[in-house]
Amino acid sequence: MTQELYSDGIGEITVTGTIVRIDLMSLSATERDANNNPKPVFRQRVVMPVDAFANAVDLMQKALNGLVEAGAVRRVGDMTGLPAGDAGQQARGSTNESPNFN
Repeated sequence: MTQELYSDGIGEITVTGTIVRIDLMSLSATERDANNNPKPVFRQRVVMPVDAFANAVDLMQKALNGLVEAGAVRRVGDMTGLPAGDAGQQARGSTNESPNFN
């Protein structure tokens, strides 16, 4: 059986020499911030050599391009034709866009 790990996103990426550390985070079920929103908490770290990270970024870019072409996500820079109300919602992060793709 294969283990799976869910992540709501990347908390931090640290490069030290030839090693890249990617901290995965998810939203806490119990911890809340001042606005009563779930706090992001560290879950697990992926450690890989720089060349493997570069290959992973290339693969993720290709996957993102496929999602953009399919209309599943929009890049932040592609919001020029939106009505003012929609642009405000986009800026607040209420859509399926990731700040990692700015």
